[in-house]
Amino acid sequence: MENKRLTELYQSYTGKTPVKIDEMPSSGGARRYFRLTGEDGSTLIGVLGTNIKENEAFLDFDAQFAAKNLPVPRVLAVSDDGMIYLQTDLGDTLLFNAIEKGRVTHVFSPDEKRLLIKTIRRLPDFQFSVVDGFDFSKCFPAKMFDRRSIMWDLNYFKYCFLKATGLEFDETLLEDDFTRLADTLLKCDSNAFMYRDFQSRNVMIKDDEPWFIDFQGGRRGPCYYDVASFLWQAKANFSPTLRHELIDEYIASAGRYHRIDKNKFHRTLRHFVLFRTMQVLGAYGFRGYFEKKPHFMQSVPFAIANLRYLLKEEPFAEYPYLSNLLYDLVSMRQFAEDYEKHQLTVRVLSFAYKKGIPTDPSGNGGGFVFDCRAVNNPGKYERYKPFTGLDKQVIEFLEKDGEVLTFLDHCYALADAATERYIERGFTNLMIAFGCTGGQHRSVYCAQHMAEHLNKKFNVKVELIHRERDIEQTFPRR
Repeated sequence: MENKRLTELYQSYTGKTPVKIDEMPSSGGARRYFRLTGEDGSTLIGVLGTNIKENEAFLDFDAQFAAKNLPVPRVLAVSDDGMIYLQTDLGDTLLFNAIEKGRVTHVFSPDEKRLLIKTIRRLPDFQFSVVDGFDFSKCFPAKMFDRRSIMWDLNYFKYCFLKATGLEFDETLLEDDFTRLADTLLKCDSNAFMYRDFQSRNVMIKDDEPWFIDFQGGRRGPCYYDVASFLWQAKANFSPTLRHELIDEYIASAGRYHRIDKNKFHRTLRHFVLFRTMQVLGAYGFRGYFEKKPHFMQSVPFAIANLRYLLKEEPFAEYPYLSNLLYDLVSMRQFAEDYEKHQLTVRVLSFAYKKGIPTDPSGNGGGFVFDCRAVNNPGKYERYKPFTGLDKQVIEFLEKDGEVLTFLDHCYALADAATERYIERGFTNLMIAFGCTGGQHRSVYCAQHMAEHLNKKFNVKVELIHRERDIEQTFPRR
């Protein structure tokens, strides 16, 4: 039936019959997409949408964006009932797939970063260049980012995700904080087109340029929401550093339309990140827990990780009950266990070279082996032979001339850089070993100080092993 109607619309537009109709993978919505191939090999995309108002919103917005020469697919023909339309074919490359290596490794190549920068710099054109004179009358299901739509999303999170986890909560206190959050969000200027679902799966890459799709949920609203949607997309795996770089790019681009206070922007954005994260968890809960679509549940750990980092970065004192509840949520066993599996553990060892360099039992093979034998050796003196690098007498000897402190400063610089990158890239094992002649004085001192330093600075789990002394100690995450 669908093929017949698509063929009829194709014929009415081209005067010819398509030689092939292939259904394309669907997204989370109810719309279905088909690629229609003509005799000459040219292709068009056919869209079947059963929600007429949603179709009308897309068609109307598309026409307004096209009139501003923005990079969107051009609608070519629409069926009489408004349920089927043809549009230009933008190919098969989603931005989400174009940055796959970076998403997996946490290291985005120059080409991947370039695409991300192009995309985020284009966003203000959709938000601000069209808003004067833009017709919002076709917006669906809401014409504006208002209190009602905010509460819809917050209750979506509450009923479709929070309750499904089994976490108990006081609904009255939660609603009080929801109201406070809504008040904060509504203080922002809403004189922009809010794309609503601005994320890398809704950006196509054609001829090395971003093209934008799936904006039918747009409405008048604040610009912060789309920035939060894009940079905190669950599976995007952007590091904090990359997020800050892309925010700077956005602010620079948006400055063509409005003057933006950078500090105020960051202070406000965090509230929208919190809101958006809860909204997507509600969507994952509905699609996963209720519609039984497992691939949506695969995104939950990534969204929980975003939420965990957000709470860690700066607690939301403005919403005390909600903040405590979210801490409880990210600490739930089903989420905490997955989190622990993906956290970095640093293994720090002291050893004697004459007994061989330690092997890495994790199989990762990454890290450093530092040779302490150039440092002045207390083992040369009889009075220090009964002691180790953990004892006061040896510590005072080593630190007296400052040589070991300078040596460690250089070791810290290398270890800090590696630890920071390992955390950003989601690596789980790093080994750092210190060797000296007997594995008793210098290497023990250095390993002990390195373990304490990394645990304190990065709050990572550190397993400390003084191999020749048969001493083991664990520094847990706080």
